[in-house]
Amino acid sequence: MPTAKTVKIVHVKRKSCIFVDCFNPTDMENFVVSARKYRPMTFNTVVGQGSITNTLKNAIRNNTLAQAFLFCGPRGVGKTTCARIMAKTINCLNPTENMEACNECESCRAFNNNASFNIYELDAASNNSVEDIRSLVDQVRIPPQIGQYKVYIIDEVHMLSAQAFNAFLKTLEEPPAYAKFILATTEKHKIIPTILSRCQIFDFKRITVDDIAKHLAFVAQSESVNAEPEALNIIAQKADGALRDALSIFDQMVSFSGKNITYKDVIDNLNVLDYDYYFQIVDHILQGQTSDILLILNDIISKGFEPQHFVSGMGNHLRSLMVCKDAVTVQLLEVSEQLKQKYLAQAQACPLPFLIKALEINNQCDIDYRAANNKRLHLEIALLRMCALCSKDLTMPTAQAQPVQVAQNKPAQQPVSQGNGQTLGATATPTAQPQQTAHTPTPTPTPQQPTIQQSTIQQSTIQQPSPPVSTGSTSAQPVVRPRGTTSGISINSALQQAEKKNEEPEETWDNAFTQEQLTASWADFVGRYKKISQSFVAAIGKYIPKLIGNSEIHFSVDNMLFERDTDGMNALKNHLKNTLHNNQFKLVPEVMERPAEIEAYTDKDKFEKMVEERPYLRTLQTELKLEGDL
Repeated sequence: MPTAKTVKIVHVKRKSCIFVDCFNPTDMENFVVSARKYRPMTFNTVVGQGSITNTLKNAIRNNTLAQAFLFCGPRGVGKTTCARIMAKTINCLNPTENMEACNECESCRAFNNNASFNIYELDAASNNSVEDIRSLVDQVRIPPQIGQYKVYIIDEVHMLSAQAFNAFLKTLEEPPAYAKFILATTEKHKIIPTILSRCQIFDFKRITVDDIAKHLAFVAQSESVNAEPEALNIIAQKADGALRDALSIFDQMVSFSGKNITYKDVIDNLNVLDYDYYFQIVDHILQGQTSDILLILNDIISKGFEPQHFVSGMGNHLRSLMVCKDAVTVQLLEVSEQLKQKYLAQAQACPLPFLIKALEINNQCDIDYRAANNKRLHLEIALLRMCALCSKDLTMPTAQAQPVQVAQNKPAQQPVSQGNGQTLGATATPTAQPQQTAHTPTPTPTPQQPTIQQSTIQQSTIQQPSPPVSTGSTSAQPVVRPRGTTSGISINSALQQAEKKNEEPEETWDNAFTQEQLTASWADFVGRYKKISQSFVAAIGKYIPKLIGNSEIHFSVDNMLFERDTDGMNALKNHLKNTLHNNQFKLVPEVMERPAEIEAYTDKDKFEKMVEERPYLRTLQTELKLEGDL
């Protein structure tokens, strides 16, 4: 509260009375928000709409003004501001050479004092009836008293009713020479075409992050506010192209932080996830540190951030790294200069194929996020898949990098057990070789196991039987590990072993099989795989395969689109190989010739054709008792 101003002593009938001037609320300066205080007053001060302002100034200079203009675009980009500046400029009695208002003539002073009788602003949201438009038309008949034009600015014009639009058509098309109409809207598609055809249309674009940040820096300097560039950049990004929103957020941050706005204050107040989290996660992905990734994700979720918000931010971060790979596309990065250097440094360590594949994984995670029951696990799997992309580039120990195999005339090796009791596979370790004792017989050589598939669908649903094994082999016992310890083999190591095993030549299985065995194995696969991919099963399961010779399996299909499902084809080959004990067969697809379709002309023929594709329509017709032409 301000201190008292003066003290007066008044003597009234031998009594002294002291009167103190109390605080007057009107003495306090009224606060004006930055969006109004720094609203542009000339064309040159309009932010981010240079092409539109230049066009309007040239039209004023050349005296080629249309009778009606339509300013459309998103919120907070300067539509109403440009309309007011234009109305002020065309009525200015002494415009400058650059076609700006002089702010000294009678018309400009009246406009600055909100006392101009030549400029009318109408809010179509609250004046959208036919009577309101008729009243406007009556005002148009009166010529201006001061200045050359009467300008009517109709904001949110899409809110007018259809009857009001029709009542406005004739006046909009042929107004008096002194009348100009400027319509502003955020939803251009809601305006009827007859109105659009009578207007010059100007599409306002979203203001870029760089332009908003520069304007915020100007406002901060004018208000004696010390603001970090990274903080202003975050505010500009949060505004989503609207300068008015950016100025409102700026006022909010001034109320929160005072005269010193820092980056940390902005992310705390606006609930924005710190970009350092994304840099740390990508660094851990490149190094294969899965445990650190899960800990960082847990820290993010514990701070109250929605996991899907993290997925969106991770996608933007990977996209920023990708555009930094080429000097031509670096300009697409809308961040501060200091942050741009961090992106450029990390982009050098990220191979381009990794970024593209990681973006695909992140995008698929974002698409399937809403349908996932365990959303956190869904996100963790996506991050682990990104981490697995770099397993080939990591330097792994020689013992872990060796492929999984069963050697002949050697004792059975113990499989490495995970924490959940599942066995990843036998791993040869040079430091601890199992000692063969008298109680351990030498195992008989067995055929090599089928190739380990990385497809989760195939592992979780199709049980691949193993080829017959001799009875002389001894089963390997899992390693018992104390509670709380982790496996000696990492996820990346297991995937690398599986990939290297795929590169090894496979042992030849050439057992003969009959047509009956082929038909039974094919039907068994169709029944098992139907729960995973109905489209693939429908493509290959429509016809019975035929055995030609000893190794060629001919099967009929309607088209060759089934080959796009590589997981399904691999699953089919592995299933046939393990059930028929033969890996020398050859799958030969044959496209069936379909008869020419009869064109449906009548409604009945069209309905019958629809029933062929969707049989449930016949049931619907029967239950609803639909009759008539059908």
